Amino acid sequence: MRAVRDLVIIGAGPAGLAAAAEAQLHELDALVLDEQPEPGGQIYRSAARVAERRPADLGFLGADYARGATLVAEAAGIERRQVATVWQIGPRGGDGSREVIWSEAGQARRAWTRAVLIASGAMERPVPVPGWTLPGVTTVGALQVALKQSGVYPTGRVVIAGSGPLPLLLAAQLRAARVPVAAILDTTPAGRMAAAALHLPAAALGAPDTLRKGLALLRARGRSAVPVWREVGGLRAEAGPDGAVAAVRFRAGSGDEERLDADVLALHEGVVPNPQLTRLVDAAHRWHEAQRCFHPVTDPWGETTADGVFVAGDGGGILGARAAEATGRLAAVAVASRLGRLNESAREFRAARWLARRRGEAALRRLLDALYPAPDWIAAPADDAVVCRCEEITAAELRAVAGHAAGPNQAKAYLRCGMGPCQGRLCGLTVTEIIAHARGVSPAETGYYRIRAPIKPVTVDELASLSEGGAT
Repeated sequence: MRAVRDLVIIGAGPAGLAAAAEAQLHELDALVLDEQPEPGGQIYRSAARVAERRPADLGFLGADYARGATLVAEAAGIERRQVATVWQIGPRGGDGSREVIWSEAGQARRAWTRAVLIASGAMERPVPVPGWTLPGVTTVGALQVALKQSGVYPTGRVVIAGSGPLPLLLAAQLRAARVPVAAILDTTPAGRMAAAALHLPAAALGAPDTLRKGLALLRARGRSAVPVWREVGGLRAEAGPDGAVAAVRFRAGSGDEERLDADVLALHEGVVPNPQLTRLVDAAHRWHEAQRCFHPVTDPWGETTADGVFVAGDGGGILGARAAEATGRLAAVAVASRLGRLNESAREFRAARWLARRRGEAALRRLLDALYPAPDWIAAPADDAVVCRCEEITAAELRAVAGHAAGPNQAKAYLRCGMGPCQGRLCGLTVTEIIAHARGVSPAETGYYRIRAPIKPVTVDELASLSEGGAT
């Protein structure tokens, strides 16, 4: 008779680690699967190792980042497997369990579980401007990964282009690390401060600490000597003789086109939920107009419309790291209650704190959505901008077939968008928006790619190893 676990947690970022810590409190038989070499996710990436081996770096990475080491320690009692890439979640079986399959060290492994928590987090929104595939063009998040995981700093003329809190944070971290920033190109549209002011009182009451930190980053940018161009649009990266990025062209406000030399161009237009696993289990998704993305439909505990499958953290909707911890705790509390480890009154008492935190961070998110909306040009990139990086499909090529395709899945009959190694992670939202814009319908009506297993590339040897067992 096969062993069935209480809970499998996919992802070891703030949500996954918090869920593991909560599961440990209620003595759940849980397993954490994470595809990175170390726990922490994007926000707390390598935090435990940095705190141990590079403590001086905590000075510029910040106290919030150091929180990750504490969270890793709190979840230490739950079994965790790193470099474990989940590529299948099966349907609910006759005994009520689901099969989770992943690859680890060249072998496919499986576990059966009564509940699954998807805590795979968010990913940076694709920014398909002309030249974004050039060497030297990267994302703000990628530069942060290099800083946190490897202590690697960018060199040369660094230009940050985009909108939102993350570019402000990266600029502050680079300044603290004495890495010069050549320029900041702020793509936030005009008039957003007035729109956001309506949400300021609720944000100040709901998440005062996070709001104060954000305002401090804005003040720090204002005090710095780094040139800031505002209301930027028409971004275009240009290659030099060696084929790498050498300059960026843009317009600021209603002015003429400008040109800046650049050795590194970091792009960012917000983050969006990573939908692959929630799509794989056929959970219902809803279009979020303010954030211009899809997110899974969940109940207050994070359970999706796929029975027994929960989602926590930014994979369920962008709310930030503090809310991610809260939603991870809530999901674990719900699973513990369902399995009889908590009665209803104990569940409500335990959940009250985390529900309050989520409400507070949601109030702040409404302010950020109003202040830093995803730009309209995301739905209408330049014709020569590459949309699908895997298959090198341009916006013009996609528009040429949009009239014959009701959505991204139908577009595959004409093009190979979404059929490369990334399985649509990088192009999915852009393809949806371009087709919707071309057809004059909403992205909700246009839909998204149909996701099937395996959601990550696997070898034949890995598939064959399943027949040899691999149960964990």
